[in-house]
Order: sequence, then C-alpha cells, then structure tokens
Amino acid sequence: MLNRSLSTFMNAFTETYSDSVINSTSIGCEKDMLFFFRQEGWRLEHKTPTDPSSRLMFKGVVFNEMKGEFSLLLLLHVLFVNARYTHKTLRLFPSQTHWDKPRVDHVTCRPDALAPDPMKQNTLCMSYLLGDITDTFETFTLSLLSSLMISGPNSPFYKALIEPEIGSDFSSSVGFDGSTRQASFTIGLQGMAEADTETVKHIIAQSIDDIIATGFEEEQIEALLHKIEIQMKHQSTSFGLALASYIASCWNHDGDPVQLLKISENVSRFRQCLKENPRYLQDKVQHYFKDNTHRLTLTMSPDERFLEKQAEAEEQKLQQKIQNLSDADHKDIYEKGLQLLAVQSTTQDASCLPALKVSDIEPIIPYTPVQLGTAGGVPVQCCEQPTNGMVYFRAMCNLNSLPEDLKIYVPLFCSVITKLGCGELDYRQQAQRIELKTGGMSVSPQIIPDTDDLDLYEQGIILSSSCLDRNLPDMFQLWSDIFNSPHFDDEQHLRVLVMMSSQELSNGISYSGHMYAMTRAARTLVPTADLQETFGGMDQVKFMKSIAEMTDLTSVLRKLPWIKRHLLNPENMRCAVNATPQKMSDAAGEVERFMGNIAANRKERKPVRPTVVERALDPQAASSEPHFKPCQMKTYFQLPFNVNFVSECVRTVPFSHADYASLCILARMMTAKFLHGEIREKGGAYGGGARMGGGGLFSFYSYRDPNSTQTLSAFRGGVEWARAGKFTQQDINEAKLSVFSAVDAPVAPSDKGLGCFLNGITDELKQRYRERLFAVTDKNLIDVAGRYLGVGQQTCGVAILGPENESIRKDPSWVVK
Repeated sequence: MLNRSLSTFMNAFTETYSDSVINSTSIGCEKDMLFFFRQEGWRLEHKTPTDPSSRLMFKGVVFNEMKGEFSLLLLLHVLFVNARYTHKTLRLFPSQTHWDKPRVDHVTCRPDALAPDPMKQNTLCMSYLLGDITDTFETFTLSLLSSLMISGPNSPFYKALIEPEIGSDFSSSVGFDGSTRQASFTIGLQGMAEADTETVKHIIAQSIDDIIATGFEEEQIEALLHKIEIQMKHQSTSFGLALASYIASCWNHDGDPVQLLKISENVSRFRQCLKENPRYLQDKVQHYFKDNTHRLTLTMSPDERFLEKQAEAEEQKLQQKIQNLSDADHKDIYEKGLQLLAVQSTTQDASCLPALKVSDIEPIIPYTPVQLGTAGGVPVQCCEQPTNGMVYFRAMCNLNSLPEDLKIYVPLFCSVITKLGCGELDYRQQAQRIELKTGGMSVSPQIIPDTDDLDLYEQGIILSSSCLDRNLPDMFQLWSDIFNSPHFDDEQHLRVLVMMSSQELSNGISYSGHMYAMTRAARTLVPTADLQETFGGMDQVKFMKSIAEMTDLTSVLRKLPWIKRHLLNPENMRCAVNATPQKMSDAAGEVERFMGNIAANRKERKPVRPTVVERALDPQAASSEPHFKPCQMKTYFQLPFNVNFVSECVRTVPFSHADYASLCILARMMTAKFLHGEIREKGGAYGGGARMGGGGLFSFYSYRDPNSTQTLSAFRGGVEWARAGKFTQQDINEAKLSVFSAVDAPVAPSDKGLGCFLNGITDELKQRYRERLFAVTDKNLIDVAGRYLGVGQQTCGVAILGPENESIRKDPSWVVK
C-alpha cells in the first residue's frame, strides 16, 4: 500500500468485500491494513478531526468515489438480489437462485444539463442472468453472441433501437458481463422519452424473436472471428495485465484459467458447432433470452430534486447513526480520527520493501532505426518491427488551411468520416468491410506542441489503421474510397451519429471531469490549450449538444465536404508504416499506389495563419499565434454533481528547455509525498496530484473531490512545501524512478518511431532529456518551484467542475458558467 519506486498495478475491487473482511480476528489483517480500510472506506469522523465539538460526518475515499457511480452496481445488486457472503466463500457474487418470473424495478437520477435532448432523459435496461463462467466454452460463445447482437450498425439491436432515433445511444451498462459467477447480458437505451418505455420493451422482445427466426449473416460472424484473430496477433504493452484481468473472475470461482486461454481451440470448436447445427446461435438466444425468466427490467428517470433528496437521505442516515452512539462510541470515533490523522501525517517507513536505485537505470536509450522516404511526393517514415503478421499505418494531415469557423466541426468530422459510407459501399457495408479486412480505422484531431516554443504548434488530424499482412490492398482501398468518394448525403444516419457522440461526451464528464477541468484551466495560457478546449473541452461538449438539438442538419452536412477538401489533402500530409522487414516493401508499394489513387485530392491551399515554421518531415507543419497573450482566468462550471473536479495550470517551459526535467521530477515528487496525502488521504478525494505536460503546462488536479477551494489551498501548500525543501534525497530518487518508469515504459512494435513521426522528438532529444533527469538535484527542484510556481511568478488558470458553490458564485474573480 506504500508509495514506492516499483511500478505496480493495484485495484482493491472494493465491491468484492463483505462486512466480515473488516475484521482483524477473522482475516488476520495487520494494523496498517485496518487504517487503510478506515481511510478508504466509509466512516464517521469529525469535520475537524482534532476538534471533538465539530460536527460528525461521513467521510472516506470510496464514499466520494461512489457518488454518482451506481448504474452498473445497481443492476448487479438487483439481478443478484439474494447474494450472501461468508469469509470462507468470498467471491464477486455466489451462485444465484433462478427467478421463476421476470422482475421490474425503477430508480431516479439527476437531470443532465448537457443531454442532447433535455426532454428525453429516461433510460431502460433489460438484463438477463446467463450461465456459469467456469464453463469456459459456453462463456466464450455467449461473449461472441453478445457482440453479434449489439456491436456496429449491422447488429440487430443497433438497427432496432438506435437507428429509429427513439433514444440517443445504448445505455452505459450494455453487453456481456463475465465478472460475476453467473454471467449476465444487458441491453438498454438511454436518452429516451418516458412515453416510449413500453415501445422499447416491445422492440427488445421483437428483436429477440427476429434473431431466433433469421439468425446472423455468415459475413457478420466471419468479421467477428477476424477481430479475434487480430486481437491475438496484436502485441500490446499491457498484455500481462490484460491477461490477468481476463482470467481473474473465472479463476476466482474455481474455473480453469488454462482452458480459458485456449482461444484458437475455442474458435475451432465454435466453427464446428455452427457447421453441425446452423441454428446453434439461434438456439442459444432461445434458451438464454426468450425462455429466460431470470430477467430484470430497470427503468430510470430524472428527478429535479434528486440531489436534494440524496442529501436529505444522507443526512437522515447520518442522524440515525449519531443517535445510536453512546458516549464511549463518541470517544472512540474521536480517538480513531486522531489516530488516522497521525498515521496520515507520519512519514511512511518503506525500508522493508524492495527498491531500485537510480544507478540501476540504463544511462543510454536504445535507438529506434527509421527510414525516411516519399510516396507520390508525400513524406513517409518506415519502421521495421516484429509486428507478428500485422501492418500499422498512420497519416498526419495538417489543417493550417482550414477556415477558423470550421475548426469546431473537426472532431465531428473525425468521428463520422469512417462511418458514413464511401465509394460503392453504404455505411453498413463499409462497417462490415472494415471489420472483415482491418483491425479498425479511425480519425482523430491532433494538436502537437513545439519542443522549443510554447507558442508554436502543429494542428491536424491523424488517420490510423491496421490489418493482417494478407489484407494490405483492401485496407488501402478503403482509405482511397474515403479520400475520393465519402458519402455526405444521409442526414438521418448523420443524426444518429451526432446523438451518440453528444451523449458519449455528456456521459464522459463524470468519468473524466479532471481532464475537462485541466483543459479549461489551461486554455488562456498557451495556444495549444485554447485549441484543445475547442476540440475536446467543455466548449466541444456544448457545441455537440447544440448540433444534437438542431431539427435540420443540412447545414452541417454541407460543411463536411468543405472540411474534407482541406484535411484529406495529400499536399498537407505525411505517413508512417510499421511492419515486418519481410513485408515492408509490399507495404511501401501499397502506400505508393494509395498516393496515386488520391492524387486528384492534391491541391495547394494557402494557410489561414501567415506565420508558419518549417520542419523537416512536414514543410508546413507548425503554426504560431503572434497575437496570443497568456492571461489568468478562474472558471467554475456548475453541474449536477455531488463532487468536484478541480485543476490549476501554470505556464512554464517547453520540452527542450533545461528546466523541463526538473519540473517533471517535481510533479511526481509533489504528488507522491505531499498532494496524495493532503487531497486523497486527508481530503477524501478519489484522486489528485500534479503532472508536467509536453506542452509546457504544470497542472494540478483532483478527481471526485468533496472539496473545492480547500483543494486549491492544498495545491498552494504543495508549492510552499517544495520551495521550503521539505523533502529528502530518497524522495527525489523515488520521483526519478517514477518518471523513468514512464520514460522507459515498453513500446509496442506497432508504436515504435511514433514519437519522432508525430512530435519530432528524436532519439537524440530523448537522450538529452534523459541526461537532464539524472542530473536533477534538490537545488534544481527548490529553484523551479519558486521561479515558475511561486505566487506572483506564474501565469496560471483555474477551473472547477462541481455542484452549486455559494462562495464562488459571490466571488467576482470567478467566471461562473
């Protein structure tokens, strides 16, 4: 549990603990483990632990984590309503008595101010209890069946629920779940009107009947099995952790983990089952869905007083607890609060734990060879790697020539350009083709800060795809069709995609609120952050909501071809290919043919900004904002949350600056040795810390935080702690090891050379940065803390996303949204 130099993964999986776990006599927990549970779990404690006259309140890290995090847990709770635990049979959920008839339940939620349609905020989920996950082949089959039923525009539930625009998207808890002893499947819809509840129930039942009657197309099944083949060949740096996570549930419930890993054997057996019984999957649907009485229908509707009622219920629960306390209980709570505070304030003794030394770190990085060339006049970087029969393609398309008023549409363009159809393929055929012939095709906005100047940057979009060696021509034909003849004529399908995108953005705020806070806090500090707010911040969330509310999307459709002319232009493009040495010549040949196929799109366009800085790989890459003036701003977004997401960002130095390495070490050390204790352990937030970004921004943040301005004071406290030099050489060494764990993190063969391709960060630059990390001293850390982060020295921005805050609303220094 202690902070240490080793890079490890830990997750408490807190929902697996029963009451009996927090019992040192039955489990044999050590004293520090009990303190951990007291700190992390729910507890009664005085608001000010040192003042017994201050009011008692609920505290705990998990208490704040779980506020608003209840949809999946609620489904599992009701679906497994009879679950009981003992310390001898502790599992996620034990076997469940099968219901003799379906059940119905209803809950309320907070209204979503950013929902695509404010009048349609209801959700319906229908969940089915399936088989025992220790039957590994049956679990494998049901997982495949789930994908066939819900994944992509060719799936029956997508056609029946999403395309008619009854709701905005599938519910957040949807698909196969094998984390419990008995697996479950959930299908549901969010963003729907309450009046459509019975309609949606009927559609789900009818879709199941239709699947039983007609089954699935052979090409759909082949596309899914192709996806499995890709997953087996793709090499990921998190392979071990993903594997452990994949087998954990089955193994925990006494299943055979080895059998679970025999994926090729399961695929062969699956094919054999289909061959022997063409209705194999239909029979499964009949058994697990049509004839299954262990079915829960859960509906959820917004309640304007939801947060108020929740606060009242919490206060009522609190008062009930307090009323039942004896004088001895009050004394015990006070003493335990002091004990916990003492533990939190004590320097951890980690001397008994294994540790690396800075001297153990290799001083020189291994170099990654790349070959630079051209194809049809377009720069191409080739990187030969052991990619296990896969080819990886990327293309960076600059958007310097795109008019300013179209920039906010770029994320929408990126999300739909591979989903609207192209060439002779409609959107369904295109989706099927992509699944059959590639490992996926994506387009996303890209903002790349300059390594030497905070006011220089590259703006563009990155195209990414991968495929098996044998499908190279097919993958590039798909890209050619997207460049030459994308379909921009289906307003109805565009509306479906817009609603799904808007709903996804709205849902994402509660999960990634700290990222939105950091983006907003930084927007007035550097041009890259201002553009990032446009592409992926609260501005983009509100923009997509406004698009989703439009009754006529014709004007949006008309803009897409204009954006395409500027972005999908070989004149402003560079490419990268990673493949095996044996396949690189074939891949290079396909890139050459691809450039020939899209040559008609090539057109020299004048950059919108006059200030352009040349680079070697892309002559028109970097833009500057000559009139950008950094300024300070504090922004508060009042949202229907129970907790806060807080950030403060400071403009510092670019990657190549001599002080950059010191600021990186400082951020890691301040997080581990000060901010973690103040924000999480004492403050109760689920997370918090500091990070130094490549764009020259030193960012403080907190996540699911019960505090707001108190956390800003903790940020300031961290700076003063560093300026006063209240750290040891061991603290510095551990921070260095932590930074090196990220710097030296394994890079998958598919991603080798990408740092140079995208950011222009060569191996020489990486080596120089490495040497500076080794050389950082305590004096360097005290110096940069004072010069860049000290009060009066920095240009900073602040942003908070959270519930109504009266003191901030009355403070004229804040902009309240």
